[in-house]
Amino acid sequence: MFANYLIGLREGLEASLVVCILVAYLVKTGRREALRPIWLGIAAAVLLALGFGCVLTYGSQEMTFEAQEGLGGSLSIVAVGLVTWMVFWMRRTARHLRAELHGRLDAALQMGTAALVLTAFLAVGREGLETALFVWASVRASSDGTHGPLLGVVLGLLTAVVLGWLFYRGAIRINLARFFTWTGGMLVIVAAGVLAYGFHDLQEAGVLGGLTDLAFDISSAIPPDSWYGTLLKGVFNFQPDPTVVQAVVWLVYLVPVLGLFLSPIGFGPGKGKVRTTDAHSSNTARAEDGGPAAAGGGGGRDDGTGGDGERLRDGTRGAGGHPVGDQG
Repeated sequence: MFANYLIGLREGLEASLVVCILVAYLVKTGRREALRPIWLGIAAAVLLALGFGCVLTYGSQEMTFEAQEGLGGSLSIVAVGLVTWMVFWMRRTARHLRAELHGRLDAALQMGTAALVLTAFLAVGREGLETALFVWASVRASSDGTHGPLLGVVLGLLTAVVLGWLFYRGAIRINLARFFTWTGGMLVIVAAGVLAYGFHDLQEAGVLGGLTDLAFDISSAIPPDSWYGTLLKGVFNFQPDPTVVQAVVWLVYLVPVLGLFLSPIGFGPGKGKVRTTDAHSSNTARAEDGGPAAAGGGGGRDDGTGGDGERLRDGTRGAGGHPVGDQG
């Protein structure tokens, strides 16, 4: 349940931040008339994600067992690929997300209502589809016959919505760079389990061989139906009797991906010098928010000391009150 809660929280918070940035920018710049098309686009994106999830859940029930396993395994691999790309993308571009969304919104405002709806739909829809696919794959991998995995996802999404609203109101401040780093690392671990389970599905579908070749079997030490076996499966998609293929896939994915994600190479503070265009954009953004003093002196930093959190608070301060509390 915890793994699925983490997925719902992480994916939902990304979508909530996108909505927060779009709405706060329109309110702050006095263009409230554009809020309705934005909300229409967001609603359409949510409905698309829900519809996609329903198709995945119910559309495969009429298939044969082999077809279900083959589809599940293939989509699990696709889901892991998407979530891996997403965690790396978010870590590298989170500090520029607000400026990017503001630019798209300015262009859409000049083009009319339909462009506003499309901008919001695309901004939230991508997150929604990724979330639906990965949640489906993870719930399928960790399902124990109860509603626990799905309940974890729902609770995570609800938490993300509440956090997004609190960000918008300026009621809380957290270090978003650090938050996305820690949750991204945990999500990579979850993805490794989903990937291994996906390959096991392909083995059961007959696409891959080696279904009876076990890497090890510690079911007697960690019974799958024990509380700790259930906990390990729910958090890490742990299986006490994986096949050789599953074990190899898990290691080959987890070790290099987690090592690269946690490595400071490409992500560290001062990775190269700030380009002139970046500095100009940063200064312009701070000027819109009331100058360097309003920005808290954190512009342009991605070292986990508050750059992302500061810019988000600047974008919402004028729309929803004054932030209180310390940045986490």
